[in-house]
Amino acid sequence: MAGAIIENMSTKKLVIVGVILLLFQAFAFMVGGLIAPSPTTAMHYLATKCVDAVKHRQESKWFMPWGPNQCDKIRNFDEAMLKKIEANNIVFAVHIPLPNKEMSPWFQFMLVILQFDIAFKMYNQIEDGALATIDVGLAYRDDTVSEWTEMAHSFENRKLNCNFTTSKTFENEGRYYECDLMPFMEVGSVAHKYYLLNIRLPVNEKKKINVGIGEIKDIRFVSIHQNGGFTKVWFAMKTFLTPSILIIMIWYWRRITLMSRPPVLLEKVILALGISMTFINIPVEWFSIGFNWTWMLLFGDIRQGIFYSMLLSFWIIFCGEHLMETQFFAVLVVDRGEVTMCESCVPAIKIFPEPGLHPTKNSQDQTERNRFSVYWKQVGPIVFGSFCLFIFDMCERGVQLTNPFYSIWASDVGTELAMAFIIVAGICACLYFLFLCFMVFQVFRNISGKRMSLPAMSRARRLHYEGLIFRFKFLMLVTLACAAMTVIFFIISQVNEGHWHWGDYTVQVNSAFFTGIYGMWNLYVFAIMFLYAPSHKRYGDEQSSGQCITGDTGANSGEDIQLTTTITHVDGPTELYKMTGKEAQE
Repeated sequence: MAGAIIENMSTKKLVIVGVILLLFQAFAFMVGGLIAPSPTTAMHYLATKCVDAVKHRQESKWFMPWGPNQCDKIRNFDEAMLKKIEANNIVFAVHIPLPNKEMSPWFQFMLVILQFDIAFKMYNQIEDGALATIDVGLAYRDDTVSEWTEMAHSFENRKLNCNFTTSKTFENEGRYYECDLMPFMEVGSVAHKYYLLNIRLPVNEKKKINVGIGEIKDIRFVSIHQNGGFTKVWFAMKTFLTPSILIIMIWYWRRITLMSRPPVLLEKVILALGISMTFINIPVEWFSIGFNWTWMLLFGDIRQGIFYSMLLSFWIIFCGEHLMETQFFAVLVVDRGEVTMCESCVPAIKIFPEPGLHPTKNSQDQTERNRFSVYWKQVGPIVFGSFCLFIFDMCERGVQLTNPFYSIWASDVGTELAMAFIIVAGICACLYFLFLCFMVFQVFRNISGKRMSLPAMSRARRLHYEGLIFRFKFLMLVTLACAAMTVIFFIISQVNEGHWHWGDYTVQVNSAFFTGIYGMWNLYVFAIMFLYAPSHKRYGDEQSSGQCITGDTGANSGEDIQLTTTITHVDGPTELYKMTGKEAQE
């Protein structure tokens, strides 16, 4: 019986493969920690107050805060009052990036955060639930002399969440409120060199527009984009890993198809995992350097969601297919207490003493395994959760394809919905990991309970199966470690970016985790497809027939028995897979 590479490869070769994979894993972390810069860069801007002298302007005019064609500026609103300039004629202008700098397609995306500087006045306080209505336009150009081209224009509302920490008295007039940051704009592609924001705060007392929002002194922005250096490292990793996973996947499936039996569920799921890993690896982001594809962020989220769903489902099926309540070995009991698998088999010494033992439950267990429908209770919630996250993503980034200023966080309902999604997703991730730990514990407990059957074998065969059990347990622990690191990655990514210092080297925590976790997923998928591919070797010369449970023909010990039938017509890819079955699903 051929079996899989994980059970037939020598321990020495397996250790060499494991060390090589471990070195690649360490290299993946080092690439992000020592080579790649921080994933993102934040740039701070203070809006310039420009004066639009033409009232009720019909044509669009863009106001530059600096440069040869800069606008007429005022320093503060006191100056505007002295010059009798109305609030509707003041335009807040922001040029992205700062002077003498350029944006680049390598930045991939641009996220802009807004914050108001609002001074406290006794007779102009911020009302409860106050909304700031913003008339905003976005334009771009690729040189310093051409005209600006409008990219987007919208009227947006942002709720003011501001606190005044001191007592509201005349003595404290002029002090600033502490206002929360507000999402303002997100662009999924940075295809142009220069961007210009023009913002107005129109006032209409009759319609209660921008009334009761306090005395706004300044508007500050924070622009966040992906670092070009990190993008290049990320693209290089994708370009290198794509052919690696693709080649091992083709090689794996070719070995499966060469077998005389059809693929079992576990082998199909491993192939699906490889396909999803290849899908997320394909570096289509290279096209974003030359094309203005604003949908790349949404497409990246979809690819990542498909991979996460497949990875979580694979871990459930992978553990479930190795659980069992039935006998450790597939045997049929004949009259006289002998064990046989076929008419031509040599009877073996019976290792289960019960004379009435029959394989009814074992047959039922084998019928249930290799069926995807058995796992609908576990995989169903994963698919449903992924679909909900997809809908949530479409509600924001889908709308941002046409209106980059839209944000689901701008309204109370949207904020509560978004927070609910995030909290529920975090709770579900923790519950999933705990459930996966429980399944692995069940596997270990079942295997430990069946080890009592091993002493009935010869020493060589007992050592062989003990080695298989150890290898499988080690692989399950690696699976748990991979799941734990994935959960930790999401937690770390929510924390503010920090740095670890190693002497003269600065290690970016987020960069190391991005590249390290991404490398870990690829190495894990690579290892699974390699280890579970059918092996060309056979274990033991005495098993060359691979069809019978045999005993010692000399009847000296009766211990040297074959525990599984050939996999051309039975259970699955490995001896251990067939030695272990599936736990009855509740």
